Amino acid sequence: MSLPSDPQILLSVINTKLRDMYASLDALCEEEDLPKDEIVASLKACGYTYDVNANRFR
Repeated sequence: MSLPSDPQILLSVINTKLRDMYASLDALCEEEDLPKDEIVASLKACGYTYDVNANRFR
């Protein structure tokens, strides 16, 4: 899977996958072979952080 370059679309895609398919960001990144650091940095630049308890970016 290639990551969307638009941060809002990235947020939507990642949160949807976390909600529907994966128990954690680590599981998502491992299964989909995605760069966790890149996702976290991209979304952090837009003011979003990963909430482990809610399993979503907020």
